[in-house]
Amino acid sequence: MTELFPNINIAYGEIFLSFGALMLLMIGVFKNNSVNLVSWIAVGLIAVTLFLTVAAGSEQTYTFSNLFVADGFTRFMKVLVLLAAALAVIMSREFFRLEGDERFEFPILLVLATVGMMVMVSANDLMSLYMGIELQSLSLYVLAAFKRDSERSTEAGLKYFVLGALSSGILLYGCSLIYGFIGSTNFSSIAVALSNMGESGPPIGAIVGLVFVLSGLAFKISAVPFHMWTPDVYEGSQTPVTAFFAVAPKVAALALLSRTLYVPFGEMSGSWSQVVIFMSVASMLLGSFAAIMQTNIKRLMAYSSIGHVGFALLGLIAGNAEGLRGVMVYMFIYLIMNVGMFVCIMSMRRKEDGMVEDIKELSGLSKNHPIMAAFISIFMFSLAGVPPLAGFFAKWYVIIPIVNAGYFSLAVVAVLASVIGAYYYIRIVKVMYFDEPAEEFVPQKSKPMKIIATLLAILVLAFIIPQISGPVIESASSAALTLRQN
Repeated sequence: MTELFPNINIAYGEIFLSFGALMLLMIGVFKNNSVNLVSWIAVGLIAVTLFLTVAAGSEQTYTFSNLFVADGFTRFMKVLVLLAAALAVIMSREFFRLEGDERFEFPILLVLATVGMMVMVSANDLMSLYMGIELQSLSLYVLAAFKRDSERSTEAGLKYFVLGALSSGILLYGCSLIYGFIGSTNFSSIAVALSNMGESGPPIGAIVGLVFVLSGLAFKISAVPFHMWTPDVYEGSQTPVTAFFAVAPKVAALALLSRTLYVPFGEMSGSWSQVVIFMSVASMLLGSFAAIMQTNIKRLMAYSSIGHVGFALLGLIAGNAEGLRGVMVYMFIYLIMNVGMFVCIMSMRRKEDGMVEDIKELSGLSKNHPIMAAFISIFMFSLAGVPPLAGFFAKWYVIIPIVNAGYFSLAVVAVLASVIGAYYYIRIVKVMYFDEPAEEFVPQKSKPMKIIATLLAILVLAFIIPQISGPVIESASSAALTLRQN
């Protein structure tokens, strides 16, 4: 095997997780009442995969005929994807138990989607790029419509499937144009071909193809103007699915977008930077203004995620290792804040009405559940970017690179969007602490959920401490250099 595929050890994580998903499927099919067992085995498989990913090292290595690459950048982003997947499985256990909707297929679909995301992060060819996206997407289509007897869930799955199929078609058309005008689908070969074109520059067909590819990838990160599916899918899907959608696919898609822009098309930065600037500004502004009118907390989190994607894209615009480091630090902190917030959302339940999703139902939460209100406040202030919480540093690390690169107007827009966005985050805090108390929630009894919420809240508060943030920033810095040196 090593003779046929040299350096295959860098893909051991993906291979192991793929076989693990098949094993989980067999356990689920042939063993009755296996939901709990399948879920915890899935968490164990993800943990082993994380170890294999880290053990692969940070040296830039290729395998599968240069279709697959591993380096410090892929390792950092894969760790984030795997952490998000493991937390999503753990968070889903208590939710589905209370809903009486436990099915072993859920953790298996999460594992398969995670395999697709890992392939996306390591893609070094337009073909492996597409394979990773489709493996991820096919699993996510099913997850979005997982509650089959719910109209909202079915609608969410159908919308995501139809628009996802459209984006895949756009992406494939862009890939075909790039191949037709450049003559290769491999990232390294495309980079060499473009650098050899000299002053004549890339053919117009390749530029058009790149725009189509960017459009397809923008759908995956729900960047404006390809965001239209996000609020409806977030609201209609079950809350553990929404939590997974909000974090892991965005991390993987942003990693793929970063490699696609910097490695094969670094020579065309003048062409793609304008597109990325538009997506960033439009996403920040729409996310900030549209969330103000929302009354459903899951829809609010959908527009919040659109806005945060806009901020993350700022790092790519800078076009250097400092900007890439900002993207990576931003996604790490984004994962902490969003998972923490969704743990809180899933912890709010009424005996008869089920999970709470309306913002006004949080009225007076500080009087009935002061600890829960404190956790939500921490995550909300962090999402707003209030210092000295982690969210402030996330925005700091993407705004400083664009200022250093001379994009002062972009920095001003980012700060204004952050100020506007702070309104709807702080409004939730106001509802919890100053409005008349509503009916009490059922107390949270899940120890894993309590532990996750507590640890993430502490991490958000303690990120200002160099001993906590230092290793993350240093890892992101070295990982960003490996991608820029590709």
